[in-house]
Amino acid sequence: MSSLRDTDASAARSIRVSAAVIVDASGRLLLVRKAGTTAFMQPGGKPEPGESPAETLVRELAEEVGLVLDEGDLTPLGEFSAAAANEPGFVVVADVFRADIGTQTPVPDAEIVELRWVTRGEASELDVAPLAAAYFLPE
Repeated sequence: MSSLRDTDASAARSIRVSAAVIVDASGRLLLVRKAGTTAFMQPGGKPEPGESPAETLVRELAEEVGLVLDEGDLTPLGEFSAAAANEPGFVVVADVFRADIGTQTPVPDAEIVELRWVTRGEASELDVAPLAAAYFLPE
C-alpha cells in the first residue's frame, strides 16, 4: 500500500510544464537553450499559481522569445512525459501545444540565450532535451 509520504515523493519527482511546437515554413522545429544549460528544448515553462496550461504557454512565449499570442493561436497536442533535461532524476510532464506565430520572429529573451530552427538531422548534432527528441523533431 502506498502511503501519503510515498505519493508526495513520487509527485515531487515530476515537473509540470507547458511547451510549444513551433514549426517554420521549411518544417524546422524551434528549440531554445536556457542560460547555464547545454540542452535545447521547446520553448515554454512552469505554470504560475492559477494558470491554465494554455495561459502558461502564452506568458512563457512572450517572456522567453518575444512572441505575442493568445490562446486561440494554440492547438492542444496532448500531455507528454520524458526525462527532464536539466534536473537529473526528474520527469517533465508537458502539456504541449502547436503554436501558430504567424509572421512573428522569435528572439532570445529572459533566461533564453540561444534559439535554433532545426531539422532532425541538425538536431542530431545538438544536445536535445528528451521530450523534444522523443516526440517533436521533424522527420
